[in-house]
Amino acid sequence: MLLRGRRVAVLVEKWYQELEFWYPVLRLREEGADVVAVGTGSAQSYTGENGLSAQVDRSADDVSAADFDAVVVPGGYAPDRLRCYPAVLRLVREAYEQGKVVAAICHAPWVLISAGIIRGKRATCYHAIKDDVINAGALYEDSEVVRDGNLITSRQPSDLGAFCRTIIAALVEEQVAAR
Repeated sequence: MLLRGRRVAVLVEKWYQELEFWYPVLRLREEGADVVAVGTGSAQSYTGENGLSAQVDRSADDVSAADFDAVVVPGGYAPDRLRCYPAVLRLVREAYEQGKVVAAICHAPWVLISAGIIRGKRATCYHAIKDDVINAGALYEDSEVVRDGNLITSRQPSDLGAFCRTIIAALVEEQVAAR
């Protein structure tokens, strides 16, 4: 239980990629983290790309970065919706600015772009949005996971193992440094 006492927000919206939401949720809970599904406030549950539903615990309007040790942004088509909500962008930006872990996979770097936190950072993403990431000023790398300080990015569902291991390692490092 490496993450006992740690709180992690996992963002969710309509058309989220199920594996990219549920794999981190379950893996982080397995390590003892208190995982909170944070939605945009547009619904109490959201249906993923393949029809699986996810219940929301809190709305982005009702939380702050101070409530969490990390924010995870899954991919799918949800990031295109997530980045339209100022409260979501505020949460991601403030978590990043506070030095907390911010992790994004697949299309989720769109949220990082809209939050204004990716310029000058090493990052990866799903190949279809590579140009968006580069045009936002990131230093693109085609790797299963890229960590640049407190920012963690991955490309696709097949990278979820490395993505979650890197999130867990970053949270453990934070705990050790805080002692």
